[in-house]
Amino acid sequence: MSAWVTPLLGVGVALLGVVSLATGPVEVEVFRGLHDWLAGEATYAAIVIGEIRLPRTLLAFAVGAALGLSGAALQGLLRNPLADPGLTGASQGAALGAATVFYYGILPEAGILSTTLAGLLGAGGTLTILLWIAGPARASTLLLAGLALSTIAGALLATALNFAPNPFAMQELVFWLLGSVSERGMQHVALLAPALALGALILWKERSFLAALSLGEDVAQSLGYVFTTHSRRVILAAAMLVGAAVAVAGAIGFVGLVVPHLLRGWVKHRPDRLLVPSSLLGALLVCLADLLVRQIPPDREIKLGVITALLGSPFFLWLVWKERKTWHSSP
Repeated sequence: MSAWVTPLLGVGVALLGVVSLATGPVEVEVFRGLHDWLAGEATYAAIVIGEIRLPRTLLAFAVGAALGLSGAALQGLLRNPLADPGLTGASQGAALGAATVFYYGILPEAGILSTTLAGLLGAGGTLTILLWIAGPARASTLLLAGLALSTIAGALLATALNFAPNPFAMQELVFWLLGSVSERGMQHVALLAPALALGALILWKERSFLAALSLGEDVAQSLGYVFTTHSRRVILAAAMLVGAAVAVAGAIGFVGLVVPHLLRGWVKHRPDRLLVPSSLLGALLVCLADLLVRQIPPDREIKLGVITALLGSPFFLWLVWKERKTWHSSP
């Protein structure tokens, strides 16, 4: 059955993509609109599909894939099912970078991309500080440093909210932090794509290390893997994916934590086989959550990050309860 997981999820992504393109307040012919948009024709269907629904769908897929992939990689590296991509600190760094746009108006020449670019710079700055602080330390120390940086960035973000220059800037930042893929264009997709491609490539090359590590650190080292070097690559790739996703779509929680758990049994608990399915299921879940968001009237639209938190937090509590029962039943 494990051999069918990835193809089935791929088919699911394709079908859900068509559903997403067809979902909206007005009815348009999806394939006709795509054809006209690709042909450069400025028809009504082309504008609705190519400039509104297609970027939203692609961003939902890309953000979900980035979060699911990074979560699977970090859980495999730490051999901890409760490891979350937010441990790297990149997400809070990206949020802090975006806050500077709302309060100080930096990068005005970037226009609508200023928030995303500032978020990417914030995530990149956090990673630079992380590497400088941790030095040649092991993965656990690197993640502790990431957690500390995440706490500091969160405190600075709370300070920025506390001293907001006006209530409108604070409201805009809070709405952005809640997470959304609406009101984005193909420019945002283009900004996220390189980070997603590079992070995915690094993790794909490290899949054999994750497979060896599942047998123990000593086994991985006996097979010729330098634990410090390979673990740092995994952490940096995961941080790159998370930082880019947050920079584009804001904070969308629980996807990276929940997705690997839903698939681990189907891939025989192999972390190397979990990477691609986790990216596909992450894409599916975020796009599905965005479809739920669209069913709410526009004047009361709930943010995407709120939906994922409402769906993911009960599952997280169930995981904690399951771990508690396992611990009590162990001799």
